[in-house]
Amino acid sequence: MPKADDQGEVEVAGAKIFYTIYGKGEPVVLLHGGLGNSEHFGFQLPALVDKFQVIAIDSRGQGRSTKGKGTITYDQMAADVIAVLDKLAIKRASVVGWSDGGEVALKLGIAFADRVDRLFVFGANYDANGSKSRATRTTTFAAYSAKCRSDYERLARSGVPYNGLVDALLPLWRGPTGITKDQLRSIKAPVMMADGDHDEVIVLDQIEEMAKLIPNAQLKVFQDASHFALWQDPDDFNAAMVEFLTTRISLN
Repeated sequence: MPKADDQGEVEVAGAKIFYTIYGKGEPVVLLHGGLGNSEHFGFQLPALVDKFQVIAIDSRGQGRSTKGKGTITYDQMAADVIAVLDKLAIKRASVVGWSDGGEVALKLGIAFADRVDRLFVFGANYDANGSKSRATRTTTFAAYSAKCRSDYERLARSGVPYNGLVDALLPLWRGPTGITKDQLRSIKAPVMMADGDHDEVIVLDQIEEMAKLIPNAQLKVFQDASHFALWQDPDDFNAAMVEFLTTRISLN
């Protein structure tokens, strides 16, 4: 990761939410995947910092953010993002969300429509039918889990052991995300629904369905890539992300 221009934290519902800021321009928020941290966007920062003010957030209980005493939910993490924007006096921002971060991005588009400009959502579903069986772990996911553990042990300030964090996030992954088709239809912001064609955990058919349900949505499928396309094919991922964030869009 490049050196941040600024960093800070905001207290929300018993937790301290950590963020870093890079570059200048229109604001773009980065929301990482489950068990991860904002440093996982290291391949994306170089494509963004000369065009945008990038706010990279460590989600509740992950990275350098603390958990608080309550249950971690996507709705609470969406509220955490709004608290960061409020502290920075940012009225509206675009959001790039990966996996769990994508779920939070969708929640922002539904519950805080006046605070979001565009949503680039990668590898996120809307209910349990969009999740593949996790009975068999791939070597790629095993490598991701090992990296997350190592990063967490290096960065965490919450005092919660890594296995405790896993236990706290499991309910999010095992149950429906609590997003309905009508809520998807209500999203006003332009949305890019994206995924890799070899995603290990997300059903591509549901990504395609979401791109049809959301009124101002586009679809992007990265070929020969998985749930980790932003690492596996950063050039194509970044090109699609930046094009979406910068191209003039006519709303339906």
